[in-house]
Amino acid sequence: MDVKQFFDSFSQLRVLIIGDVMLDSYIWGSVDRISPEAPVPVISVKKKDFRLGGAANVALNIASLGATPVLCALVGNDDDGKKLLQRLDENKMPKEGIVISTDRPTTVKTRVIASHQHVVRVDEESDKEANPTEEKLLLERIEKLLPECDVVIFEDYDKGVINAGIIKETVELAKKKNIPTIVDPKKRNFLSYTGVTLFKPNLKELREGLKVEVNAAIQNQVEKAVADLKAKLNAEGVMVTLSEHGVYIDYHDQKIKLPAHEREIADVSGAGDTVVSVAALCTALKLDAKTIASLSNLAGGLVCQHVGVVPIDKNELLIEARNLFES
Repeated sequence: MDVKQFFDSFSQLRVLIIGDVMLDSYIWGSVDRISPEAPVPVISVKKKDFRLGGAANVALNIASLGATPVLCALVGNDDDGKKLLQRLDENKMPKEGIVISTDRPTTVKTRVIASHQHVVRVDEESDKEANPTEEKLLLERIEKLLPECDVVIFEDYDKGVINAGIIKETVELAKKKNIPTIVDPKKRNFLSYTGVTLFKPNLKELREGLKVEVNAAIQNQVEKAVADLKAKLNAEGVMVTLSEHGVYIDYHDQKIKLPAHEREIADVSGAGDTVVSVAALCTALKLDAKTIASLSNLAGGLVCQHVGVVPIDKNELLIEARNLFES
């Protein structure tokens, strides 16, 4: 297998990412004392940082892999929304799919990190569904942008941007144009993604979505749950990430379980965004199930070695992929 060749092919792909964008705010500092007001650490702030998060972090991963991301999402008409749009400009990402909402705030997740330890996270958000006007505007953007794209990612964080109507219309439009659809789901819309190409839950989402107990260490339990889910959704494939137990994929008559790679884990935040990004590009290139799962599994592990949400490093992934596929 010529790994470099399909890595080079990523640059020819355009990816429509539909979902919940957010701003990841970081406060970095150190702890030197305990507060006299309560038994909590006092953080001496050294640095503040704002990064693209949620579906926008998927866009960062897509761009880092060399493809072109096109976001379709809602952003609040507020200062945080302006910061998010500014970050898109700084990363030279198209904004024609962004709808400005006067009805909701921009989602912000603030992480406080002291001495390389994640101390606390503060969320500012609304999870109500898009109102009829917002849904109409989103669908107009999707109908305009989708024909120019090679693959669609639904990046669902249950913040209300994606609903059953948007899913149904987008999947139908994509099928007419033979454009694959990849899903990173959450609980609310879990069983609404009928007819998609590849559905990628993690173990927790699989359990909650099907309301069944699944032990990742028991292979036949995983296989049965995935087969049931694939049938319920009438999906072409399902790939479930199993944390330290690796990944399992059932796609195009291939059923493959791959172990996790041993790594020094610093932070699992954003790993799912990386996995779905790699899986989507591989699916767009019509790669087989084992390659999709292997490369996604590698990428997810690599980003867990970094503190905070960071996109995948394409060169780092290429080196590991060559070692895996060409050895």
